[in-house]
Amino acid sequence: MPLLFIGIDPDTGKADSPTVWVDQEKKELVFQGWKPGPELEAECATFEIPGHAVGIPQDESVIRIPARMVHMIREACDAVERAAFQ
Repeated sequence: MPLLFIGIDPDTGKADSPTVWVDQEKKELVFQGWKPGPELEAECATFEIPGHAVGIPQDESVIRIPARMVHMIREACDAVERAAFQ
């Protein structure tokens, strides 16, 4: 999978490393982030939104990304959008 590295949390230490990539072939954003605590995951699983099943499917995950990485997520959105129109 040809990933385009966008950025890593600027406050990352040796153990934590939230990261943003773009899969240019599949035209998808790829995130590495922190696993949520059980309370946040349970809260996310209870949302009832039209067209969205309650719960978190087995092949999906909830992750946390720090707000200081918003500019990287914007850059990744721009990159994946460019890839979509090539």
